[in-house]
Amino acid sequence: MNQDSNASGVVKYPDANRSNDYLFRVSLKAVILNESRQVLIVKEHDRDWWDIPGGGLDHGETIKGALVRELYEEVGLEADFEYEAILVEDPRFQQSHNLYQMRVTFVVTPEKYEFSVGSDSDEIMFINPNEFKDSDIITEQKIYEYSQLAVKRLN
Repeated sequence: MNQDSNASGVVKYPDANRSNDYLFRVSLKAVILNESRQVLIVKEHDRDWWDIPGGGLDHGETIKGALVRELYEEVGLEADFEYEAILVEDPRFQQSHNLYQMRVTFVVTPEKYEFSVGSDSDEIMFINPNEFKDSDIITEQKIYEYSQLAVKRLN
């Protein structure tokens, strides 16, 4: 599907059947840094790349509720936490899911730093985000970018 934006930033989708009705998903991502400024990353089932924990906001869910659910499912977090938005990205068409997705990234500060592999993941670990700065995988490059934003916000 082609998309063009005019001078006001309004995105036009010439291939869409309806002018104002699209399937739209909000993705929430959580940057969790430890005291050494390492970032918590997860490798979900059936994926061979690393990412920060997070996922889609379900219908009727609050942002905090979605973060609680996703952090439990992916990194076994059961503690309460504070969170603050650090980036809201423009919607992008996701060809693989045939929908538009907007990502909102948060810096998350848990009360307790106790994590375990969750039901939706195979591996988790804290790592220096610089390890992903030059990755060939865009999702892993985002780990570095989001971590830099989180460090700036926490300073």
